[in-house]
This record gives sequence, C-alpha cells and structure tokens, in this order.
Amino acid sequence: MKVLTERKYIKSNGNRIKLLILKPDIQGQGEKKPGILWIHGGGYITGMAEMVYMSRSIHLVKKYGVTVVSPEYRLSGQAPYPAALIDCYHALLYMKKHAEELGIRKDQIMVGGESAGGGLAAALCMYAKDKKTVNIAYQMPLYPMIDNEDTETSRDNHAPVWNTRRNHYGWKQYLKGITGGKVPAYAAPARRKDYFGLPPAYTFVCTAEPFYAETITYVRNMQEAGVDARIDIYPGMFHAFDMLLPFLPISKRAAEGFEISFEYAMAHYFLEQGEA
Repeated sequence: MKVLTERKYIKSNGNRIKLLILKPDIQGQGEKKPGILWIHGGGYITGMAEMVYMSRSIHLVKKYGVTVVSPEYRLSGQAPYPAALIDCYHALLYMKKHAEELGIRKDQIMVGGESAGGGLAAALCMYAKDKKTVNIAYQMPLYPMIDNEDTETSRDNHAPVWNTRRNHYGWKQYLKGITGGKVPAYAAPARRKDYFGLPPAYTFVCTAEPFYAETITYVRNMQEAGVDARIDIYPGMFHAFDMLLPFLPISKRAAEGFEISFEYAMAHYFLEQGEA
C-alpha cells in the first residue's frame, strides 16, 4: 500500500513544531482506523521526525491502513525536559481534536516509539492519564529509555549503537533543566510508583543492550498493577537491531511479533474519549 505524507505545523507552548502525518493512499476510505503517535528515538539528544520512515510504524500504515503522526519534538540541546514531552503532548491533543479529518478512530488513539521515543511514549501515557485529557488505548514503547539511574544492564555496557557512556550523556543533557535533584516520572518513567490504569502495552527488547533490565521492570510493574502488558525478548542483539539490520531472521521475527501484537490491539483495545 502506498503511503501519503502530509506536513502540519502546530503550536506547543509558543513554539512551532512539525508533524509528519502518514496515511494510506486509499481513495474514498470509509472505515476509520487507529491513529498512532509515533515518537522517534535518538537518546533525547538527536533524531528527527523523518526517522518514522525506518520505524516499525511505517509498516502499520502499509499493512493495516492506519494513520501515523510523527512529531519533531525539541531536542535537549535546544530545550531540556519537559520540552520534548510537552511537544509530544500537544501532538497528541492535535490528534484527538482533528481525529475526523485525520480519518482515525477517537477510541483507538495509540502511542509508540523506539528508544528515547519509547521513553517519551511511556511518559506521555502517564502524563495524559494524570491530566485526564486524552484516553490512550494502547502503548508500544519499544526498548524504551526510561531509567536515568544505572541498572544491571545499563551499567558497564559496551554494546554497539548505545552504551553506558552515551546513556549517561543523553540523560545528563535531557535532565539538565531539573533542579532540586528529584527526577519526576514524566522525565524518567522508571521513577513512577503507581502503574494502575495505564494503557495496555507491548514491547520488545534484546538482551545485550542497556535498556534490557529497565524494560523488563517496566512491564513487570504494569503487570503487577493489573495492566495487560506483554514483552518479547531477543537474545544477543544490540540496541535498535530491528531497524539497523532488518534483513536478519531475528529482526524479521521481531517485526512479525510486533505486528501480531498490533493486530490483537486493533481487535481488543478501545477507549472512548472524555470531554476534556
């Protein structure tokens, strides 16, 4: 299925941010499909909205005819936390307000992303739930960057792509606007204490990367709070293996597992919007 791309610009606390909107090229499309806010990675320090074209979400547009919105949020070099989260939140509000023209189901607004984008997706689920503004039906934070403190797998990690040194630098830049020493859960979702009522979730992670332990902990915390949260684990691979080496059999299995979970979500997870 051919993918059409539109560019929109929205305001976020006085700043102008770009949204890439990916839609299936279907003339006279009748049935509304889920809308997905997909957030790019890059350790909070780099990346761009166009990374959506190499993400898992582009295949959801092609295969299932959904609409994906990719925000070009401010990076930490331009503005540290909470700028990126607030930009993504305003993109989420845009999706809710313009659901009709976007051709998406209001009861199936979903969020996802890879790495730092996965971290922002997790934080956004917490933020929107607490503010009671947008009801997110499903979350897909893939190998998310959610813990600013060292874990057993982010400490002394020398794997390719992302390692301890880069992780420390990424968090230092993102959190440099926080004073008082206490990091809020909206900045680092691993700091969250109450996971009850968060959206159903799916993720996958590999064993060699820094985010392995924190991803498992995040899923377990949701499960213990009664959230339907699922995880697939791929042994031996490094961070973002599915995007960087898509031709490998293990990457193809990861992509297949992700799409199977999404098919389940399309059939089972709905959440009506309130008036806020």
